Amino acid sequence: MLDAHSFFALADFPHADVFAGTVRAWEALGNLKQYMQTATGALPDEAGPPASGIPLVEPLVLYAGRLFPGRDCEISYGDVVRGGLSVRREGLALPGASVLMAGAVFLGRRIELGRGVLVEPGALIKEPAIIGDHTEIRQGAYLRGYCLIGRRCVVGHTTEVKHSIFLNDAKAGHFAYVGDSILGGEVNLGAGTKLANFRFLPGEVQVKTPDGVLGSGLRKFGAILGDRVQTGCNSVTSPGAVVGPESLIMPNATVRSGYHPARSTLR
Repeated sequence: MLDAHSFFALADFPHADVFAGTVRAWEALGNLKQYMQTATGALPDEAGPPASGIPLVEPLVLYAGRLFPGRDCEISYGDVVRGGLSVRREGLALPGASVLMAGAVFLGRRIELGRGVLVEPGALIKEPAIIGDHTEIRQGAYLRGYCLIGRRCVVGHTTEVKHSIFLNDAKAGHFAYVGDSILGGEVNLGAGTKLANFRFLPGEVQVKTPDGVLGSGLRKFGAILGDRVQTGCNSVTSPGAVVGPESLIMPNATVRSGYHPARSTLR
């Protein structure tokens, strides 16, 4: 009932190993730092963006493990998550090239970008971070470190993500906060969704289940949202909210801590 496979289809997620050895889905959050220490690649050294937090002064293109100025390229900004970002250089297509737009900020080089990724102006990414193929990091997004983002995801305008996992096709498009949380495949957060991760009272976050209250072992724990969960605008989850697949969280709802079964409607 509470294991990762009860919430997520992991067969196509390239980082399913972060769930290895877990009994309950949230235990992957306890694995995240160690997993990313060894799994995270790095931005190339040559002509790369400064790791000290200086905004890029011009767009850069990442292709075949190299970075080079975007001024030499023809860039088409299509639908990123559908593979619509395209780059040509000297008349030749660069399939799978990623684009780092002027004004983007990178703190540290332990930042891995997949194929066809777009990082827009004003986005700030701290190491370590893994960003999967065809993912869009929109203007003003803030990735605070230990962010494991799958394929075809969106981290949107003024959305803050910290120590969290996005499975493939998860989207937090507008004004969201995602802290110490896991978003399942095809999860969509409505504008203004907040996944609260810290109790007012000190101590570990506990999870209420039909079998009693379970200690999570985590002092900070936001939410587990199973595959295809949808949240309405301005909804909030309390620390330790564990929501089963295909559930709906209605606009302006506050979801209590604890387990909510699949296909729940939470108001």
